[in-house]
Amino acid sequence: MKICHIFAGGELGDIADFRTTPLRGMVICADSGYRHAQELKIKPDVIVGDFDSYGGELPKDCEIIRTVPEKDDTDTLMAVKIAIERGYEHIYLYGALGGARFDHAFANIQTMLYARGHGAELELIGNEHVYLQGAGEREYPQTGSYFSVFALTETVRIKELSGVKYPLRDYEMKQSFPVGVSNEITDGAAFLAIESGLALVIQTK
Repeated sequence: MKICHIFAGGELGDIADFRTTPLRGMVICADSGYRHAQELKIKPDVIVGDFDSYGGELPKDCEIIRTVPEKDDTDTLMAVKIAIERGYEHIYLYGALGGARFDHAFANIQTMLYARGHGAELELIGNEHVYLQGAGEREYPQTGSYFSVFALTETVRIKELSGVKYPLRDYEMKQSFPVGVSNEITDGAAFLAIESGLALVIQTK
């Protein structure tokens, strides 16, 4: 599986993992996300943006894609589109959550839906780790304090949610009722089996 890492301009959260584990795969910076790459001493393959939030010097040995501020796509969505166009199937997005701009965080959740609709899996990584899960089964190892599941579609039919403090079985989760918030993993990993619908899964460190 081809992996791409994208740095957006929001807060990174805990960066300890970057210090100890080299990134494997392509690296794209979206506008001021390049500051994070500089701080972490990570060399990007591509930098894309209108550079309204980054006015510093850009590297000479990197592909630069300049856009204009008057555009429909966010810089982050453009970075995701580049990754998908170049055949990357699994994308990790950093700096997409936190900070004062909730609108940017929400836009990045919509970007997850765009990626899924175009054959790629996009995960948002920071102090929260955010996934999309449709029909099927998946395990989520214990990584922090809270484990939340929300219905993104009108309903999500949950066959089983186990390994958590508040398990569910044969349950119809509704988009208008946040019953899945602030659960806790108790058995080392949570197991989520979905029959139908699309869920947003958030692990909080």
